[in-house]
Amino acid sequence: MIGKDARVSQAMIVPHGGPAPDQVVAEIEQSAAAMAAVRARLGKVIHGQDRVIDQVLTTIVAGGHALLVGVPGLAKTLLVDSLGTVLGLGAKRIQCTPDLMPSDILGAEVLEIDSVGARSFRFIPGPVFTQILMADEINRASPRTQSSLLQAMQEQKVSVAGQDHDVPRPFHVLATQNPIEQEGTYPLPEAQLDRFLMRVDVGYPDRNAERQMLLSTTGATVATPMPVLDTAQLQQAQRLARALPVGDTVVEAVLDLVTAARPETSPLEMVQRDVLWGPGPRASQALLLASKARALLEGRLSPSVDDVIALAQPILIHRMALTYTAQSDGRAVTDVIATLTERLD
Repeated sequence: MIGKDARVSQAMIVPHGGPAPDQVVAEIEQSAAAMAAVRARLGKVIHGQDRVIDQVLTTIVAGGHALLVGVPGLAKTLLVDSLGTVLGLGAKRIQCTPDLMPSDILGAEVLEIDSVGARSFRFIPGPVFTQILMADEINRASPRTQSSLLQAMQEQKVSVAGQDHDVPRPFHVLATQNPIEQEGTYPLPEAQLDRFLMRVDVGYPDRNAERQMLLSTTGATVATPMPVLDTAQLQQAQRLARALPVGDTVVEAVLDLVTAARPETSPLEMVQRDVLWGPGPRASQALLLASKARALLEGRLSPSVDDVIALAQPILIHRMALTYTAQSDGRAVTDVIATLTERLD
C-alpha cells in the first residue's frame, strides 16, 4: 500500500487537468495488488525462481522483451507458458532450429484460385502474430531468421511481400537460450541483443525450493496456472508505469551509470582498460522504464535509485563486452557492473 511517506507528492502524479491524484493513487494500488496476485499464482507453478519471475514481470510491465538464459530443466519454458495464461494473453511458441525460415515465424503469402479461376494472394499469418511469443533456444536459429524478429520487436509490425502487418498489442518476445551448448548455434547479433530490455539469468533453485518442487510436481495433483488478469488490465498497468513521475536524482543516476559504463566517457580506469564497448542510449531508456515498472509492481508512486541499482545487471549485462585481455585474465562483465553500481550507493 502507498503511505504518506511516498517520495513524491500526489500533486506530482498527474499533469494539470488530468485525473484526480487520489484516483491515480487508487489505480496504482489496484495494479500493484493485481500484479502481486500474478506473482503469487506463478509462484505456485514455478518454485524457487522468485527473482526470475519478478524480472520477467518487470520487463512485461515496462513493455519490453526478455532473454532468459539458463541450462535445461530450470522451468524457463514453463514460466513463459504460464505467463500467457496468468496474464490473459495469447501465447505461441517457436522451437528454433537451424533450418527454421523467416516465413515460419512471420507468415507468407500463398496463391489462391477461386471458383471462377481468378488468382490472388492471401497472407497467412505466422506465429509472430500473438501477444507473447516464446522463441525457444533462439541461438539455434540462423542469423537470417533471428533478424526477422527485429522489426516486430522494435516497431510492433512485420513486412511481408512489401506489405506491413501490425502484430497484436501488447506484444512481447520471451526468448530462451542455453549457455552451455555452443555447437550448432549462432550467437545473437548485438543489434538484436539490444532489443531485449533484460537478460534474465535463470539459476538453480535452493534446496528448500527444490524440495517443495519435488513434492508439488510428483503428487496426485499438480498446480496449474490460472487466469488472473486480462489484456485491458495489463495495458492499464503498462500505461500507469509510464506515467509515474521520476525525480532528477533517479535520472542522474541512470545517466551516471550508463555513461560510466562506456570506455569513451567513463572516469574509471578499469572501464577504459577492460570494456570493449559499452551500452548505448537504449540502455538508459530501458533502465528508466524498468525502474518505473518495478516501482509500480511494489506499489510505489515513483522509482528510486535503489531500483536503478537492482536492475543494472540484467539490463546492462548483454549490452557490454570486455576486451580479450580482460576475459583472459578472468574478469567478467558482472564485475564491472558491480563496481559501477557501488558508485551510486
